[in-house]
Amino acid sequence: MSIIIKGGTIVTPTRSYLSDIKIKDEIIIEIEQNLVDSESEIIDATGCLLFPGFIDSHTHFDLDTGYTRTADDFKTGTAAAIIGGTTSILDFATQNKGETLNEALKNWHDKAKNVSSCDYGFHMAITEWNEDIKKELESMTNEGITSYKAYMAYDSLRLNDGDIYTILKALKKYNGILGVHCENGDLVNTFIKEQLKEGNTSPSAHPLSRPNKVESEAISRYINIASLAESPINIVHLSTKEGIEEVIKAREAGQKVYVETCPQYLLLDDSLYVNEDFEGAKYVLSPPLRKKEDIEMLWQALSKGYIDTIGTDHCSFNLEGQKTHGINDFSKIPNGIPGVEHRPVLIYEYGVNRGRITKEQMCGLLSENVAKLFGMFPKKGVLQVGSDADIVIWDTKKQGIISKDNQKQNVDYTPYEGFKTTGKAKHVFLRGSQVVKEGSIINSNSGKYIKRGETNV
Repeated sequence: MSIIIKGGTIVTPTRSYLSDIKIKDEIIIEIEQNLVDSESEIIDATGCLLFPGFIDSHTHFDLDTGYTRTADDFKTGTAAAIIGGTTSILDFATQNKGETLNEALKNWHDKAKNVSSCDYGFHMAITEWNEDIKKELESMTNEGITSYKAYMAYDSLRLNDGDIYTILKALKKYNGILGVHCENGDLVNTFIKEQLKEGNTSPSAHPLSRPNKVESEAISRYINIASLAESPINIVHLSTKEGIEEVIKAREAGQKVYVETCPQYLLLDDSLYVNEDFEGAKYVLSPPLRKKEDIEMLWQALSKGYIDTIGTDHCSFNLEGQKTHGINDFSKIPNGIPGVEHRPVLIYEYGVNRGRITKEQMCGLLSENVAKLFGMFPKKGVLQVGSDADIVIWDTKKQGIISKDNQKQNVDYTPYEGFKTTGKAKHVFLRGSQVVKEGSIINSNSGKYIKRGETNV
């Protein structure tokens, strides 16, 4: 049976307009005002916005850190995603040392298959680089992996600058793109040792061990490496004023530099680390939370188009039993916070409703830009005839308060506890099937793997 969504306002990155949408067999087949079909199911969206399904291109589900595992796996994490209006996620298939990329990809397929409630794909995180790994790029491309990640920090994950350069050169053949975690790993290691030597073992030492220039230096270095390789690049979870200044300078010089930030860097600041108990551990993630001036600069960058996407870097660990692993040594606190469920409501309330960005910009940052950058457009990220019928009917008036007690995420806290919101995903459709009705999941585990093409930017 076909479905007609009537009376809603379709949001695109360039304009919003009133229209009906007809969907059948997983795709959008018609967009017109006053659609009529006596055999179609009618969904009333009067007064609501119609967004293309949101895409979170930065999640870490079912991640083994070596001594613990994230609280959310693909089953719980994607359920949290879909209830918030996120219909597609891109997780990081991470190559273990000594492992092939194909082995890493199989591992992640096994984690996600038959349990995901939204559609899913993978970036390939490369932690070891040699000629044999280079040869695997062709098979990765054939499997729909067209984006990759490298780390400049974390001794167990990071690559040297020469390897990053050669990866960039190798990816050009496949029109792939490399996202990098930009922090100077040597400085981070040194600053951690300094803090511990001075007796600073609490979470308040975490941001001191990773000051702004640790990020901006690495961003500058990556930009320079990319210039030598003559390659476009992606910078993940940018958090600092100095970092975005490096990006702006590179763009003005003609480089293709794409940037992601996250809600935590727009809404939370480093004062949350300073308290007399262990509560600050909730906010231990890398890069760390920054200062209010950084937050303001990032909002300005969003409004001016210097930031392309907003992901979450969802990497959830319970405060009790997981974060407490580092109760006597902040460097042993597992890094990461939850956020996949609340990203859309936070950006709508504190971005759109507060006048910092428009609803059209929100559509780009959470949907269309993501789909284009990561090879999913126009199948995903847009409401047009022929696209997947991934649709969010957004109730602009629904009020709420974020709390760990009413979240779907499988974690014992939320960093946004008590945040008031106006606006919410009322109904959600995944490839034409309604999966969320009146804010509740009615169809689980129906997500499919997204075999992606090359970047479209």
